[in-house]
Amino acid sequence: MDPSKLNQLKQFVELCKSDPAVLSDPTLSFFRDYLESLGAKIPPCACEHGHTKSKSSAVDEEYEDMKDDHAREPDVPDEEDEIIESDIELEGDTVEPDNDPPQKMGDSSVEVTDENREAAQEAKAKAMEAMSEDKLDEAIEHLTDAILLNPASAIMYATRATVYVKMKKPNAAIRDANAALEINPDSAKGYKSRGIARAMLGQWEDAAKDLHLASRLDYDDEINAVLKKVDPNVHKIEEHRRKYDRLRKERGERERQRRRATAQAEYEKAKKQEESSSSGRPGGMPGGFPGGMPGGFPGGMPGGFPGGMPGGFPGGMPGGFPGGMPGGTTGGFPGGMPGGTPGNVDFSKILNDPELMTAFSDPEVMAALQDVMKNPANLAKHQSNPKVAPVIAKMMNKFGGPK
Repeated sequence: MDPSKLNQLKQFVELCKSDPAVLSDPTLSFFRDYLESLGAKIPPCACEHGHTKSKSSAVDEEYEDMKDDHAREPDVPDEEDEIIESDIELEGDTVEPDNDPPQKMGDSSVEVTDENREAAQEAKAKAMEAMSEDKLDEAIEHLTDAILLNPASAIMYATRATVYVKMKKPNAAIRDANAALEINPDSAKGYKSRGIARAMLGQWEDAAKDLHLASRLDYDDEINAVLKKVDPNVHKIEEHRRKYDRLRKERGERERQRRRATAQAEYEKAKKQEESSSSGRPGGMPGGFPGGMPGGFPGGMPGGFPGGMPGGFPGGMPGGFPGGMPGGTTGGFPGGMPGGTPGNVDFSKILNDPELMTAFSDPEVMAALQDVMKNPANLAKHQSNPKVAPVIAKMMNKFGGPK
């Protein structure tokens, strides 16, 4: 395949990748049908002001718009520049995560008797008394006993979670809050304890969700006080995320425009090169054949006979052109031989003969003709070749040789 055409095809594919709307051009309907026959999904036609733009005008306008946009954005960063996020100045104290072994949990498969429930309540009461005296470790022990006696009680887990919050052990508090919410998804105390614990770890957005839900289930002043510290941080985080999401989106759009502009420029360059190579070849013959002879025959002779035909076939052609061609010409036939040559040799008869032109494209035939050119005596060994003999006979006839 012609390299220039292959390059154009490559650039066209790149253009389609960067802007699939190009395929909506009506002149490309045959290409869309082919793609759909392969199972491809074609995007819907992009119409503007009630009509579909042609491919060339749409691409040209888009390219101009991209150049204008680039001119309006002098501070566009280089492709290799990375977007580095700045730090967020957040308020509120956090604590180091506690990495203690997990606390004891109850066995949910145990059947809870009335005696166990009563014993669990007594243990909880002792825990509350210990909490009032700020004996937090002792309160944990009593609440653990209550949980082991009645593992189906969400309030026992939620209460122990509040004690872990007071002890600044947020991970332990979160484990108990999760257990409470698994038993009772509407446990306001479970959401409150988990929200405060998450805020202690700096998990501001998750903390806000838990605390707002706890407030809706059972509002209290403590939840409101914590939210006054959590919500401002959440707003800063959300604004920070929106800012850098927007910057990344803009950077991606600029990169996409650069790729499209590059693909369009390369496509136009290849297109101009193809137009230049097809229209600027010497000789002036249709089809851009160098030297003016179809098939690219240098020196004006089909198949590239070297140096043309100085004085005809050297030594004469057996049964054909003795002593050379009548009125022979020297130096070949540069630029083609319109109309005929001296000696009544009309090369237009050869150029307009489709059988001869087809034969000249056959490497075997041309090799035989060149062999005869070097030594006319070699004609004898080619007369039995069904491809070569008719061609030589026909050429002899065209040149007015013996029939």
